[in-house]
Amino acid sequence: MEGRLPGGGLPGTPGPGNPGLPGRGARPRSANPYQLTEESPVYVISVAAQLSGLHPQTLRQYDRLGLVSPDRTPGRGRRYSARDIEQLREVQRLSQDEGINLAGIKRIIELENTVDALQSRLVEMQAALEDAAATLAQREAAVHASYRRDLVPYQEVQQSSALVVWRPKKRSSD
Repeated sequence: MEGRLPGGGLPGTPGPGNPGLPGRGARPRSANPYQLTEESPVYVISVAAQLSGLHPQTLRQYDRLGLVSPDRTPGRGRRYSARDIEQLREVQRLSQDEGINLAGIKRIIELENTVDALQSRLVEMQAALEDAAATLAQREAAVHASYRRDLVPYQEVQQSSALVVWRPKKRSSD
């Protein structure tokens, strides 16, 4: 287990062992602990192997490589979620159908996780920008409403219909 982080992940890979990196990190827990979501770790390795069409040893290898990082029970048993099963199927598809090696698949997964993290950050930043723009508009309206209009005398400008024609003088050198 040399080189692994305390949570079981490999350094530089996303997942529960390294929550600081983009990716799943610590899985969100719902208010109801008995509610199942696609993130709920419910499948033991034998069931996950059947659902993904892979051998259990392949799942262990993928876990060691950091391709799919299932949750762990207190006894260190692996528990796979529906999302993990989909990830296993995608790894298998990329490997068998596309001919991509496991290092390439790992890089693809890391890049997809980074893109997902950046997209969610972009949504957060857009919401913050909209909030800031609304606050700015409110403050600007409050400043305009606070003007004392009685301090500056206002006179209506009379419009005239007079027309002035300008003709330049001719120069003597022409």
